[in-house]
Amino acid sequence: MGRLFSSLWASILPILLVSCAGYQLGGPKPTALAEVSAIHVAMAENNTQIPRAAATVTNHVVDALIREGTYQIADGDSADAVLKVAFHTVEFDAIRTARENRLRPEEMEMTVELRWEIVSAANPLAKLDAGTSKGRTNLFVDPNLQAARQSALSDALQRASTSLAARLANGF
Repeated sequence: MGRLFSSLWASILPILLVSCAGYQLGGPKPTALAEVSAIHVAMAENNTQIPRAAATVTNHVVDALIREGTYQIADGDSADAVLKVAFHTVEFDAIRTARENRLRPEEMEMTVELRWEIVSAANPLAKLDAGTSKGRTNLFVDPNLQAARQSALSDALQRASTSLAARLANGF
């Protein structure tokens, strides 16, 4: 019985070892960012009319990078690269309108666009990667439209930031 067990174990062990041979924790980084392990996220630039949006965008991008986990967040002195983000556009589209008045929307879709570039910390003129990330969310038009837009903005920025973090970590 012991010999059968050891023979079975000896035949299964090589299969178990070979099955994990190519596994790597986390996905492969894009080739342009292969040497980057720590990123400094600069304060976002706000190109919209939304007040205090730069700090909100920066916080969402940092949170998304921390959740993704491929890169460490560092200050400007110890970072390998600097991520510059610009909050570019906010667009609203009516999804559903009121029956009695077609010009009054009841549900809207908010789309935000972040334009970003990542540059080398050692040489700020060396652009490593650049792109745009979009986030979409729906909101219902209620009497307090300002509050509805603000909470929808946070959700859309979180989705755009998650897209940005995925692009930096996986290349797509």
